[in-house]
Amino acid sequence: MIPSLESITARLRLRHFRLLIAIDEHGSLIKAAESVSISQPGATKALQEIEEAVGSALFLRTNRGLSPNEVGHCIIRYARLIYQDLAHLREEIESILDGHGGRLAVGTIMGAVPLLTDHLTQLLKRQPAMRIELVEDTSAHLLDLLDSGRLEIAICRTSVSPRPEAYITTRIWEEQLAIVANSSHPLTGLNAQLSDLAASTWIVYAADMPMRRYLEQEFQTHGLPFPNELVETTSAFATLSLLQRNPTFVALLSTEVAQVLSRTGMTSNLLVDLPARSEPYYLVHKRDRSLSPAARLLSEQFTALLPPLDRKT
Repeated sequence: MIPSLESITARLRLRHFRLLIAIDEHGSLIKAAESVSISQPGATKALQEIEEAVGSALFLRTNRGLSPNEVGHCIIRYARLIYQDLAHLREEIESILDGHGGRLAVGTIMGAVPLLTDHLTQLLKRQPAMRIELVEDTSAHLLDLLDSGRLEIAICRTSVSPRPEAYITTRIWEEQLAIVANSSHPLTGLNAQLSDLAASTWIVYAADMPMRRYLEQEFQTHGLPFPNELVETTSAFATLSLLQRNPTFVALLSTEVAQVLSRTGMTSNLLVDLPARSEPYYLVHKRDRSLSPAARLLSEQFTALLPPLDRKT
């Protein structure tokens, strides 16, 4: 049986994680012990303590050294994350003490990238030495990162979460959508219907994401089968590259992202009427955690521009 979390945290120390990383890097307990400045017997004892704490062997012992098994790969990955978090902790403390404003980890869905980067640009003018980590992903993954503490604040949608009440949300933008294609697409510049694109290859979000649900609903409303030829991605760059190389592909994007892509001269918005809007964007953070000064500054920038009725959580 796997030991309880309380048991694991009571028995593991940072020196254990440091040793695991060293073993993974050197493939040898002797070399790992040298790199972290402990004796070989001390390293052997520490590794035994780790394996007892997690209730499993972590390495395959061969004549060539130590090779992590599946559980070993898992714990080494988390050991590196813990050390990375400690490095971020040190950086943030140093930045605060130096008066530079700390560090901010923020996430966004693809459609809100232009909006967020505008606000981050303004924030960096006020706090030029602030360190920012920007993650672009789906709403579902961004919420997972918020839950785990990897992100402090994000622009996404909580409708994909089974626990939307766990978050404080502020509506910040009403998204409008456009169908985007290569500038040489046969329908560029022509009035078209969704039925004209039913046989096209679509670049879309993964199933169950709000943008994907919206597109499926539009096809259903028009009495059309949803396309079978799909490429799923959350990357604006991948979308641009696919559209550039495939003149018959189409993508459903926010108008803000569509405008950014159109500036390259490689894409155009097709003249297809999309009467409905998708879900709004929300500025989201965990209800049970307070925001850092850096995250509060970003939040205040967004809310300062909102109409009074939208300034709700």
